[in-house]
Amino acid sequence: MAAPDEIKYTEEHEWVQRTGEDTVRIGITDYAQQQLGDVVFVQLPELGEQVSAGDSMGEVESTKSVSDIYAPVTGEVTARNGELEDQPELVNSAPQDGGWMVEIKLADPEQFADLLDAGAYQKLIDQG
Repeated sequence: MAAPDEIKYTEEHEWVQRTGEDTVRIGITDYAQQQLGDVVFVQLPELGEQVSAGDSMGEVESTKSVSDIYAPVTGEVTARNGELEDQPELVNSAPQDGGWMVEIKLADPEQFADLLDAGAYQKLIDQG
């Protein structure tokens, strides 16, 4: 699996991409979507909702299971991918593109630096 360097990762298999000085876009990784199988439903937090790092902020339902989506950072939800309501399969076909989930305005922009880089995330996957 290729992991782009400009994107950070979490141990819960989410990717976090900086979209501005204090904003990030979040989704699940290609590895995560492969483990889930066919995604059939995605529940996302509402616009304006405050999320805290490590807390559940939604769910992904697949043909295999239901999994929580954890907030990798603390902040306010400023955008949500409405296309996932009608096309949850975008999480499978384009997990780091059209399958993004939410954008968050960071409470502390330094949180981004604390996430895993591509090398550390690859090591996590390799360890199984």
